[in-house]
Amino acid sequence: MTSTFSQQRLTYLGSLSAELSRQGLASRMVGGDDPVLWVWHPESLRQTIVFATPAGDGWLFLWSPDGREKAGNPRGTAESLDRLLSAPDPGP
Repeated sequence: MTSTFSQQRLTYLGSLSAELSRQGLASRMVGGDDPVLWVWHPESLRQTIVFATPAGDGWLFLWSPDGREKAGNPRGTAESLDRLLSAPDPGP
């Protein structure tokens, strides 16, 4: 049975996934009972993992490197991820 905590996480990640699709990005939920969202840009092939986690005043999306956005703003998060993953790879 899915806990309320897990259900909230799934809801936030699902909302983000829908916005990512509208931005032209691809995503897939992975992780079973502790889901995360694997996100990639179909052209650049750059990718990251997005976590949804509770914070003091609500929920946050977190991703590497240094990404952070309120989970109540999936559109803004999708736009930030699009900018990140569309950018040319800086290389080593």
